[in-house]
Amino acid sequence: MFKKDPLQIIAFQSYGSSTHFYLRGRALEDETIDLEQKGLFKLFINTYKRFESDEVKDVELNLRLPNDRVLKVRTDEHGYFKSEEILEDLDTLTNKEGWLQVVASYSDVNIKRKITNQNRFPAEILIPSKTAQYGVISDIDDTIMHTGVTSLLKWRVFVNTFFKGAFKRIPLEGAAGFYHKLHRGKSGKDANPIFYVSHSPWNLYRYLKFFLKANNFPKGPILLRSMNTIFRKKSSSEKPEKQKEIINILKMYPELPFILIGDSGEHDADIYIEIAELFPKRILAIYLRCVGHKTKMLRIKGLFESYKTTPALLVHSSKEAIDHARRSGFIQ
Repeated sequence: MFKKDPLQIIAFQSYGSSTHFYLRGRALEDETIDLEQKGLFKLFINTYKRFESDEVKDVELNLRLPNDRVLKVRTDEHGYFKSEEILEDLDTLTNKEGWLQVVASYSDVNIKRKITNQNRFPAEILIPSKTAQYGVISDIDDTIMHTGVTSLLKWRVFVNTFFKGAFKRIPLEGAAGFYHKLHRGKSGKDANPIFYVSHSPWNLYRYLKFFLKANNFPKGPILLRSMNTIFRKKSSSEKPEKQKEIINILKMYPELPFILIGDSGEHDADIYIEIAELFPKRILAIYLRCVGHKTKMLRIKGLFESYKTTPALLVHSSKEAIDHARRSGFIQ
């Protein structure tokens, strides 16, 4: 009989407002994944553990706020949970960067499994400052991290995901510095929120969080998608999960304008332009990083040339984006 792994709770860095509590996460068995692990075989085993995760379904969790208020939430059949509550004065409970610290735990202390971390798992919700001038929504793959989504049969994506540790993934040159400038804004003292949105599954959450921290990107909510939505057949009218998440962010902060950052490799141009049309005057600028696929680059170039509603740029380097952002008054 195999010994069962202890239980854990992984709370995803989420976002909310002074009156809107919104936290997502997952209850899983603790597979003891070492994100700094070296060696091809061990890296492959770590990746296998990430995708073969054993969820803890249909259990009640406690979410304790700094004022000792406890919210209850239940995991679904895949171990995911989503807590969404209308509360008051949440912004009074945050730190100076706007992060609300929450402690997640299993409600049943007599559960017949060992629970790691003394049944205390940290969670954070970003509540942007009322003085924020704008927000930034950024893609991850080939926008700030070399991924290879345009490679033949996406073979580079496979190699990079399965055989490279997060500590060895290479950030795109100048990206972290550009994002810090956007985070600090024109005054150099702002705390403009940064949201990271990707088509990647939640299984890669800790991997991507480690990459962002190791490469000194500003801290922000990381918004991915469930594995079951990746393989589910979608209707032609259904929008991508990434697009739905961006729209949720815009609706959460109706008074806040946004800058959208992506790349020319996949569908960012189409998604961002459609969002800019849906939310006129809310999108300050669109920056798409060139990823070298000629056919896609020509299509997007033509798309941007005929699009005049929002400043939309194809950039070859972070410096080009920084120069435009400075001229536009977004940064120092």
